[in-house]
Amino acid sequence: MNQLSTPLLLSFKTKNETDQTTKMSELSEMSDSYDIQDFKNSVPKCKPFSDYQSYKSLAVLSGHIGSISCLALCGEFILSASQGKDIIVWQQPDMRQYTKFGQGDGSVKALVTVGNNVFTAHQDSRIRVWKVSRRSENVFRLVDTLPTTKDYLGKFMNQKNYVQTRRNHKQLWIEHTDSISCLAVSGGFIYSGSWDKTLKVWRIEDFRCVESIKAHDDAINGLAASKGVVYSGSADGRIKVWERGVRKSGHCLKGILEGHKDVSFNSVIVSEDGRMVYGGGSDGYVMGWLGNEGLDSWVGVCEVKAHEIAVLCLCLRGEILCSGSADKSIGIWRKEMNGGLFRVGVIRGHEGPVRCLQASPSSVGGGFMLYSGGLDRSLRVWWVPKYSVDKPDAKKSPEKRLIPIY
Repeated sequence: MNQLSTPLLLSFKTKNETDQTTKMSELSEMSDSYDIQDFKNSVPKCKPFSDYQSYKSLAVLSGHIGSISCLALCGEFILSASQGKDIIVWQQPDMRQYTKFGQGDGSVKALVTVGNNVFTAHQDSRIRVWKVSRRSENVFRLVDTLPTTKDYLGKFMNQKNYVQTRRNHKQLWIEHTDSISCLAVSGGFIYSGSWDKTLKVWRIEDFRCVESIKAHDDAINGLAASKGVVYSGSADGRIKVWERGVRKSGHCLKGILEGHKDVSFNSVIVSEDGRMVYGGGSDGYVMGWLGNEGLDSWVGVCEVKAHEIAVLCLCLRGEILCSGSADKSIGIWRKEMNGGLFRVGVIRGHEGPVRCLQASPSSVGGGFMLYSGGLDRSLRVWWVPKYSVDKPDAKKSPEKRLIPIY
């Protein structure tokens, strides 16, 4: 899902606190950016944030115990989870509360859906699997917890399956040793990123952990996946590109995208074809890279000061990129052919930092629904109309024209 800055600057380089009650600690799951000095002198300045159109929300939904940490779409439902351990299921299109589940299982940090299954990642370093019950309405039933008991029992007797996690302490390699911050789905696998700096791969078919990668030098804050390639964004200031081997099991490192110095990546998003990657940093920048066909060579194509303070989450729907920030706003951007970004609007309304975003896959009249969750405990629904994403007309008045960022 990614920004912070003075006085809210949290680089997440060190994260020894666990789920403290302040908003500052709740933001402490985000990360970094990348330096493209060649672009800096030639990039035109963006217009002031106040010059762009602001949108009104269609709905403001409340009911969570804590701040909203993640969102996911599941058929006709949208699921929102919070630091207060609860998951609420909202039914579209009227957005009424359908059911609620998951209380008491640890603060929810991330969730993804696969068919009728919902995977939730928690503060207690476990992943829980929920299934929609067809026999009784309004029930999401807990069916397993990862690592599974079967997976654990099959490995705990062999000392080769243990890894050193800290001085005088070992743990099975299938277990995360710190909070799981993000999840992604691709090619029959669930990927989990954690503050323990590892990326783990879980097979959906039998819920087994099949691989553990020491991926970064600091906490992993964001994951994205496309066509079997996984992108991990970290507090170490890097986005890494991982590809699953064809002849052998396991993932190999395909590329490293460097961010700004001493800035953490809080979120990463990838285009449908997997070649365009954007990262949101704790310094308020959104940065983008374009990969070649083999994804073994990357070039920086944009560097945008998207917000005054940290970008906490990103959402990409077609040619539209949305950025949620600790400044309580959502930026709306049009993606150009070369990967550059035009700002086409800004959404305001949240009373706290915007922590997560989701866009509806369907459109009406070219527009789409955008859902945002914030530290103000509210889920808000916005309509992003088609006219706001059209290319600017040169005949329009200067204040309405968009400024390209390359």
